[in-house]
Amino acid sequence: MLLKEYRICMPLTVDEYKIGQLYMISKHSHEQSDRGEGVEVVQNEPFEDPHHGNGQFTEKRVYLNSKLPSWARAVVPKIFYVTEKAWNYYPYTITEYTCSFLPKFSIHIETKYEDNKGSNDRIFDNEAKDLEREVCFIDIACDEIPERYYKESEDPKHFKSEKTGRGQLREGWRDSHQPIMCSYKLVTVKFEVWGLQTRVEQFVHKVVRDILLIGHRQAFAWVDEWYDMTMDDVREYEKNMHEQTNIKVCNQHSSTVDDIESHAQTST
Repeated sequence: MLLKEYRICMPLTVDEYKIGQLYMISKHSHEQSDRGEGVEVVQNEPFEDPHHGNGQFTEKRVYLNSKLPSWARAVVPKIFYVTEKAWNYYPYTITEYTCSFLPKFSIHIETKYEDNKGSNDRIFDNEAKDLEREVCFIDIACDEIPERYYKESEDPKHFKSEKTGRGQLREGWRDSHQPIMCSYKLVTVKFEVWGLQTRVEQFVHKVVRDILLIGHRQAFAWVDEWYDMTMDDVREYEKNMHEQTNIKVCNQHSSTVDDIESHAQTST
């Protein structure tokens, strides 16, 4: 098991980001869903928890074979997906990733959002007070992203919002920018297979970090698209994007999912 805590600051408020994160996830998933890969939405509906209250539950299939390193592609089926289950009780969320083909693999993410610059060292005291972990700050403006994902229009150093006047962030922006909020993510990666555990867990954390950096950059760079939306507006946008994305992804997978699951049962 490898546990890390990521802290990603944004030039937004927690209330603003409630809309922004939903918009970003839907648009990003749609953009990434091509050539039979991407995200299929299986379920998306209100959910009530006795402790956390009202929220939203989603289940998705994330198809990503071409995004795996060569050594991983050699041991997984050609059509490969990870199941994502998420419980959104904003400003607290839980996300879990599992794979029927790899029963000893899982990712567990707990996220909390606060209006500060990542200064709360006790935010996960109830969840992981005595667990040793590395704290990693992610800077949406200054940290490098993989070259294939770079777009100048999504670079916070260059982008400036017309609706909010925020943007063109410079090194050290987190020290003085207002407003500012932080997305705190406690990420646990498990791959309990002897000889591969360390390599896989470290690789997965690298992928998680890249995804967090890219996604949060996009959420800010797209702020003018979602800033005037209400929660009803963004839920309608989310619904439309899910329908379009499912069409792109499912047409190529409807006849192969059963093969994956039978392959997984045979393997285990």
